[in-house]
Amino acid sequence: MTETTPQLIRQRYDSFTLVLHWVTAVCVIPQFTMNLFSFLPSAMIQRLLPVVFVLLTTPVFAAGDDNTNSKTPDCPTGQVYDSTTKQCVPEKTSQLSDKDKTSYAYHLAKKGEYQAALDLLNTLKNGDTAEAWNYRGYATRKLGRTDEGIGYYQRSIALDPTYAKVREYLGEAWLVKGRPDLAKAQLETIATLCGHSCEEYKDLQAAIDGHPES
Repeated sequence: MTETTPQLIRQRYDSFTLVLHWVTAVCVIPQFTMNLFSFLPSAMIQRLLPVVFVLLTTPVFAAGDDNTNSKTPDCPTGQVYDSTTKQCVPEKTSQLSDKDKTSYAYHLAKKGEYQAALDLLNTLKNGDTAEAWNYRGYATRKLGRTDEGIGYYQRSIALDPTYAKVREYLGEAWLVKGRPDLAKAQLETIATLCGHSCEEYKDLQAAIDGHPES
């Protein structure tokens, strides 16, 4: 007799839930909708059909997108989010990857914890990556050490010239230094990397537009 483990029970529950959503979307809701439409004028029905279509399809597609826009959770001081276990673990855990440390350092920097981000980057086994240098430059620049930050950005670009995010941040640093011409040069490079609609281009363009010397 096969043993029923908690993991197996969870898998069966998830499968049952998915089927239940599908049955509800395909069978129950359409039947209710048809009964409702039987009381409405044809002109109103034509206007409502696109809305009903969205309502019927959105839940089905959303079922598989729970983690698409998930954000890195905040961990207690001295801990880092482990993407493998999906938990906060002590910073000094040997199994913690440089990739997770680098990502969490950026998370800290975006929250305004710049020194904590730098301290975490200092623990990397291999800090010579485009991402690590970029995030180090970002945190350093935000601490007011713009020249030092620019140096880190340039090291990042040397490792990966196609890295659009570091070029956005370098452009912003040049604006701080009063060099909008160099910021625009980075903007032009970003356009060749990801076009005019990518986030990096839009953010740097907005920074340039809002700079009085541009």
